[in-house]
Amino acid sequence: MRTKFSIIERIRNKIKIKGNAKISLAKNVKIVNCFITIKGKNNSLKIAKNCVLRDTTIEILGNNSCIIIGENCMIGKNCYLSAKEGRTITIKANSALSRNVKIMTSDGHPIFSGNERINNAKDITIYNSVWIADNVTILKGVYIGKNSVVGINSTVTKSVEESSIVAGNPARVIKQNIYWKDK
Repeated sequence: MRTKFSIIERIRNKIKIKGNAKISLAKNVKIVNCFITIKGKNNSLKIAKNCVLRDTTIEILGNNSCIIIGENCMIGKNCYLSAKEGRTITIKANSALSRNVKIMTSDGHPIFSGNERINNAKDITIYNSVWIADNVTILKGVYIGKNSVVGINSTVTKSVEESSIVAGNPARVIKQNIYWKDK
C-alpha cells in the first residue's frame, strides 16, 4: 500500500487535497484522466489492488467522509462518486460501474422543515460482484446486494437484495436469483 499519488498519477489526473486526508492506494491501481477533490478533516480514499478508474470524478468533502473501492473494480468514463457530511461510499470487490454512473451520499444542500433537517446524508454500500450499467444514479442510504445488476438509465432509491436485477426510475426488481460474469 502507498499513501501518496505517484508523479505519473498527478500528471495524468487533476488531484486537489486540502486538509488532512488519508490516502491508501494498492499495487496495480490505474487512474487515468480523473478529477479527485478531497477537502476537510479526517477524510479518506482507499483503492484496492487491480482497480481501473477512467475519466471519473471523486469528491470527498466535509469531515470524516470516505470512499473505499475494493479489489478488481472497474469504474468507467464520466462516473461521479461523492461522499459528503461524514458518510462513506463502499464499492466491494469485483464490481463494475459502466459510464455516467452517479453515486452520492448527500443531496448537496440541507432541507429543513421548521428547525429539523429532513434530508440527512447516508452511507452507500455496493457489495461484491455488482454490475451497474450506463447512466445509473444511486442515492443515499442504498445498499446493493452481491451478484446484482442495475439496468441502464435506472435511479436506485431503495436497497437491492443480492442476486437481483433492478431497472427503471425508480428502480424495481425485474428478476431474482441471478448472477453475472465478466467475460
